[in-house]
Amino acid sequence: MRNILLCSAAMMCLPLVMARADGITIPQIKEGLWEIEMQDTSSPANVTSHNYYKLCRDHAWDKQAQATINNMKGCTTTLEPLGGGKYTSEGRCTVAGNVIVTDATISTTDTSSHSETHVTYTPAFYGNTGETMIQDQTYLGSCPAGMKPGDRAPG
Repeated sequence: MRNILLCSAAMMCLPLVMARADGITIPQIKEGLWEIEMQDTSSPANVTSHNYYKLCRDHAWDKQAQATINNMKGCTTTLEPLGGGKYTSEGRCTVAGNVIVTDATISTTDTSSHSETHVTYTPAFYGNTGETMIQDQTYLGSCPAGMKPGDRAPG
């Protein structure tokens, strides 16, 4: 169960990292403090939640987060450039007989990103057959003193 949750979270957070996949290099984002706003809607219940937080990032942290996603057993991800800072991403994980499929569109610059990710679960996971996550990220500046890459703070 824990592996299914971990895989699902990693696949949905792919737009957060966006370092490298399939030999495609995405331009690096600015290092520092980022504000992340997420809206997640589950199906078929249509329950929506909102989450805001701040994340301290640097290129080494992004690279390690991407490596974690790339090295997940039973998972594959593809990334296609669409031009103009836009990408599409697809992922598939099979964990303990459960299949998690993601389909995302991502728009990014070095100081902001917007993504829409659709996830399906087969069989249903805790009654959910899927989720849609909309994520907006905005660069705020340098990380505060004492905050290290990977540290999160409330939004």
